[in-house]
Amino acid sequence: MAKGVKPRVKVPKSAAAGDSITIKTLISHPMESGQRKDKEGNPIPRSIINRFTCDFNGESVIDVTLEPAVSTNPYLEFDATVPAAGDFKFTWYDDDGSVYEETKSISVG
Repeated sequence: MAKGVKPRVKVPKSAAAGDSITIKTLISHPMESGQRKDKEGNPIPRSIINRFTCDFNGESVIDVTLEPAVSTNPYLEFDATVPAAGDFKFTWYDDDGSVYEETKSISVG
């Protein structure tokens, strides 16, 4: 597991049914590409967040594959339509098998 990994998510607390909302995510992660070498000339192993998903009430909203060229602390911003109140579940998948999750609720009014 990478050290200091921390997911952060911003989702509006409420919206009207059918509204499009903007969701912002950031995960603190070093994102080592595997192409650099340490002081002794040995390759530094690749360690990246390789996939990000977001589901709303169990249905897929977005599914992204990330590649080594993505910067440290990847930031993703996207829009989603809110049909009803519910929960957004955000999941980041690490090369080392670690999975980081965050859940945010939204009400419809």
